[in-house]
Amino acid sequence: MGEWFRGAGLGLFVHWDHASQQGLELSWPLVGGLLPGMQSVPVEQYHSTAASFDPTAWDPASLAARARACGMTYAVFTTRHHSGYALFDTALSEFSVCHARHGADLVRGFAEAMRAEGIRVGFYYSLSDWHHPDYPAFREQDKPYTFFASPPLPSAEQHERYLEYLFGQVTELCTNYGQLDVMWFDGQWERPAPWWRPTELRALIRRLQPDCLVNDRLPGQGDFETPEQFLPAIPPEGRWETCLTMNDSWGWRPDDQAYKSARSLIHTLCEVTARGGNLLLNVSPTGTGTLPDEQTRRLDALAAWMAGHGPAVIGTEPGLAPWQFYGPSTRRGDTFYLHLLARPYDTVTVRGVPVRRVRQVRVLGSGTVLAFSTRTAIVDFIHPDPLGEVTIEVPAAELDDMATVLAMEVSAP
Repeated sequence: MGEWFRGAGLGLFVHWDHASQQGLELSWPLVGGLLPGMQSVPVEQYHSTAASFDPTAWDPASLAARARACGMTYAVFTTRHHSGYALFDTALSEFSVCHARHGADLVRGFAEAMRAEGIRVGFYYSLSDWHHPDYPAFREQDKPYTFFASPPLPSAEQHERYLEYLFGQVTELCTNYGQLDVMWFDGQWERPAPWWRPTELRALIRRLQPDCLVNDRLPGQGDFETPEQFLPAIPPEGRWETCLTMNDSWGWRPDDQAYKSARSLIHTLCEVTARGGNLLLNVSPTGTGTLPDEQTRRLDALAAWMAGHGPAVIGTEPGLAPWQFYGPSTRRGDTFYLHLLARPYDTVTVRGVPVRRVRQVRVLGSGTVLAFSTRTAIVDFIHPDPLGEVTIEVPAAELDDMATVLAMEVSAP
């Protein structure tokens, strides 16, 4: 199940909420500025824009086309964050976009638009709900919020009612929107793992969506791991993805201009895929539904690079060992992709490869065939298939401003 996830390469994450009208990060400002650089507002102020949410400029078809141009193979949308505000049509709560000025289901349009572009669909859903009375709702007098410390638990009756609501909304998401490829949970830290009844919840999803993957934030049930905002020094053993923002925020914050460069994002993509993971890159629509210019510019640069280099990061597996090549590398069949994330001094060297079976080395972006030479130990020269070094000449004119990739083709034994 879910073999598509290995080598998926690049995905789109969309974080959105009614508070985007205020330029607030999703959910966290209502519990206080406990994270570095986080905004803090009264609970009432955060929720004050729930009824006025009306993103008339939202264009999921345009977003899906942009995602496809970037080579993204799957997309994950925030159906409900910790704040409890649903962006879908739910019969279990009136705290949703369908009861706001907009009045329409945003999740349906997103799912249909992505599938129309051949992009797999995933839904983010928070297990915790800071607005639901049976969770119970977070209040101003509950501050200060302490991260990773369990808040007061509801009564047994409230617990049962809340789980009925939670399981009901998951059922709606798994029933009303066609094939679902990923269920991306979050918010699990607030309760002991058994409190969520994760085994039962996973069984429900498996029954309704047999091929749907679930992330590791449903305790004990994860099909893949989700390191957040960083590239792990030692990659997880199984399936995994790094979820990453373009600046420091998940939701739209005009006061957060700490944007990573397009080059940095591309280099991260190269490094993640070379370690066998996927990059889930976040965008954050504004209150009207448009993407900020800072984000569209980076997506455009990513799309331009992917147009010539997509084969090196999509549908690949990890390539050479670190001692063989000083940089990330990926592989598809008999082709190794060498990612030059630092400018070379005239040549680059690959070690421990079958030098007599190296057919060709070319620049992936331009197709230019490069000259190379080989060397083996004296005693290995008489071997019919020796391992040795390949030294590749890389003219300065062939360097890509974002990231140069060389495709080294090696014949099968």
